Amino acid sequence: MLVIGNIVSNRLLPDWAYVPWNLAVTAVVLVVAGRAVGLAEQGWTRWRVGFRWGLAVVALTALVYVVGLVVVEDLFRDRRVDGGTARMLFETLVRIPLGTVVLEEVACRGALPAVLARRWGVRRAVVVASLLFGLWHVLPAWGIDDVNPVLDRVLGDGWAAQAGGIALAVAGTFGAGLWLSWLRYRSGSLLAPLLAHVGTNSLAYLLAWLVTR
Repeated sequence: MLVIGNIVSNRLLPDWAYVPWNLAVTAVVLVVAGRAVGLAEQGWTRWRVGFRWGLAVVALTALVYVVGLVVVEDLFRDRRVDGGTARMLFETLVRIPLGTVVLEEVACRGALPAVLARRWGVRRAVVVASLLFGLWHVLPAWGIDDVNPVLDRVLGDGWAAQAGGIALAVAGTFGAGLWLSWLRYRSGSLLAPLLAHVGTNSLAYLLAWLVTR
């Protein structure tokens, strides 16, 4: 179901349908997972603790981003980021949180680890869910070397560059999945990785928008 949802959202749907489609997939994930595990096992608990952890990680992420921008000027330059202020606000406050993060966190930090942990235990479940989270980014990473000048300089052109860009994206998001999973289980709340994920993606988009302008 998630594979089909990923292909549809990245290759078949018009841009305006991205958010409602992924929210619908999220709802289906919750229903299907709910037949095997409860909401508490998926991390729908300890909201205050999760909120504090999430805000702390967002603040740390902002600091790291600013340092990275100072060190590597083109780090956030991305040819996909365009449009005016309204577009930037939509991307950072609507499309990324509701269209991207909610589904990925509910599926890869909530439902999948909880269901898999019933059979394999938490550690193996987290590794498998994080690996699937990495593979989830194959289609979004397609052509990433063509839109970021830093990656373009590092990877070059051709199929090898394409494969290298995808491999880097999968490895990077696999590592991010492990980190977000640690955050989810350390805080005891799905809200912590959800906020951290929103902060990571939305702040990156905002910086890319500012740098591009």
